Amino acid sequence: MTAPGERSRAYLDHASTSPARPEVLAAMAPWLAGGGDPGRAHAEGRAARAALEAAREQVAALVGVRPRAVVLTSGATEAINAAVWGASRARPGAPVVCAAVEHAAVRESSARAGAVELAVDGHGRVDLGHLDDLLDRRPAPALVNCQWGNHEVGTRQPVAEVVAACRARGVPVHLDAAAAAGHVPMNLADLGADLVSLSAHKLGGPPGAGALVVRRGLRLEPLLVGGDQERARRGGMENLAAAVGFGAACAAVDVAGEAAAARRRTDAALAAALAVPGCCAYGDTADRLPHIVCIGVAGVEAEAVLLGLDQAGVAAHSGSACASEALEPSPVLAAMGVDAERSLRVSVGWSSVDADVAAFAAAFPAVVARLRALGAPAAP
Repeated sequence: MTAPGERSRAYLDHASTSPARPEVLAAMAPWLAGGGDPGRAHAEGRAARAALEAAREQVAALVGVRPRAVVLTSGATEAINAAVWGASRARPGAPVVCAAVEHAAVRESSARAGAVELAVDGHGRVDLGHLDDLLDRRPAPALVNCQWGNHEVGTRQPVAEVVAACRARGVPVHLDAAAAAGHVPMNLADLGADLVSLSAHKLGGPPGAGALVVRRGLRLEPLLVGGDQERARRGGMENLAAAVGFGAACAAVDVAGEAAAARRRTDAALAAALAVPGCCAYGDTADRLPHIVCIGVAGVEAEAVLLGLDQAGVAAHSGSACASEALEPSPVLAAMGVDAERSLRVSVGWSSVDADVAAFAAAFPAVVARLRALGAPAAP
């Protein structure tokens, strides 16, 4: 990613992380040198508490809940682990429902608690009939996980139907909204989910900040103990600067306006890719998160395409693993039954401009053609 103000490169990997918004940097600056302990009664502590609670209100306002429902965390990964841990501790021995298309943090925390897999279709959307079957088994699940929208192919899940099915049977449900928050409208109070995990850096906030939204009246054993912070729901002194930055990002985002711009740009990127022979779209291209598209590229390895784009000044991503060292086939695409080794994800964000997509559209055909030529057999 280039420095602020520079456009020499096209950054199309916002689904991995999005640069901090100017409002975030300005809000965090006064607190980067530290401040008082929000749990103390002196003037410095009261000032810190006021800033922390203001940030909590901003996060709550974005997703439509009461501020008391928001437990501030170190990120969505912690929030996800806290949700799975707390629910599984409340119902020892009961399985945790998790689809293979979920983020690794959900899959791995669920596997540790004892997971049962929820089927998905060719778009990566959960099978509601199979969910009903799992909910009616005994023992009933300790928790059902469902992502709001897929982090790799963008497919949106039927979250209202999933929540309704779980609530009807008294089974807690956790929604991973890390990829979706700030990109689609949310009113969690009306939805009624028990637990929802959020991430700051996916919507232009700072890394190292997130939240677990807990439905009113739900009490779970905390994952992190050792203090009574966050109303005894998460031990450890709060990262005040990161929380303030998270709040500022939530206050700054224009969900409707940014979503419309994102959809227009990802539609353009997808059209440019599909104009190249042998390329296809993965996931539901209609009912998807507006800022993410996933492209299948026949005949070449995804890593080679990414490197070629990078040399042309375009940053994109392949596969669902968070670490670039992980070269295993995508578990998301494998669960969907499509080629799990040749996918390219293009994602835009608040700082994207049309020129970024134009750079991709210019570079992608040439990169694919060059790689295919390198792999072609020699002429007789």
